[in-house]
Amino acid sequence: MSTPPQTAIRPKVTTIDRLSIRYAEGGHGNHDAILLSPWPESIRAFERIWGDLADHARLTAVDPPGFGRSERRDELISPQSTGEFVIKVADAFSLGNPHLVGPDIGTSSTLFAAAAPPGRFRTLVVGSGGAAVPLRLTGPLKEWVEAPDLEPFRQIDGREVVDSVLATVEGYTPPPEIREDYRASYAGERFAESMRYVRAYPDQLPVLGELLPEIMTPVRIVQGTEDPVVPRPMWTTSTSICRSTGWTSSRRATSAGRRSRPSTRAS
Repeated sequence: MSTPPQTAIRPKVTTIDRLSIRYAEGGHGNHDAILLSPWPESIRAFERIWGDLADHARLTAVDPPGFGRSERRDELISPQSTGEFVIKVADAFSLGNPHLVGPDIGTSSTLFAAAAPPGRFRTLVVGSGGAAVPLRLTGPLKEWVEAPDLEPFRQIDGREVVDSVLATVEGYTPPPEIREDYRASYAGERFAESMRYVRAYPDQLPVLGELLPEIMTPVRIVQGTEDPVVPRPMWTTSTSICRSTGWTSSRRATSAGRRSRPSTRAS
């Protein structure tokens, strides 16, 4: 009798590069896939599609350092350093040539990971995250990146930010246990500290732009049409990658489940 696929995420913890990293495994098939959690959510964000994906691949969902419930090391919370860490994740789980899914902030780290070393990943799925240069920041992302320091944001309980984000998601309300997981993931100063990632954009996205021609891995780009944090000007990411490789396709998704990340101004 065949074993039915796992349909629920069961988080576990392991140690990678001396950090406590939360992850989940499941699924079956001939291919492996790494899924990086979006911000400010966690690996539980994949709960709705976990069963479907598990029918086609062996899944490893990961909260990167400083995100979700994984331990933080400040120097790892940047696109390039997280990309290097993703390679360590693949090595730690003995995944030879996995697919790599990096939505949201995972866009830039996924592309960094694919550029060094080339060919390490079978395919990439990215989108709704900053990766285009020159930077054209608007709204809350501009505020977060250009603020002189993190101190004002440390005065805001990250659970309030998560609540505000979830309130703007159209067409989906996460179950209470998943909502609480998101809130716990960014409680206290954890959201403010995770902002280090996007604050590295001005220095690191130009570096990524130079590496795009080296990415020969097939890439699927999914971008929301109503995303106020990564708006239309940043769709140039799709154009840049398409010009750099002959393997890339892009898709723009409309309103279903779209969200707006509000300003996190200290009162």
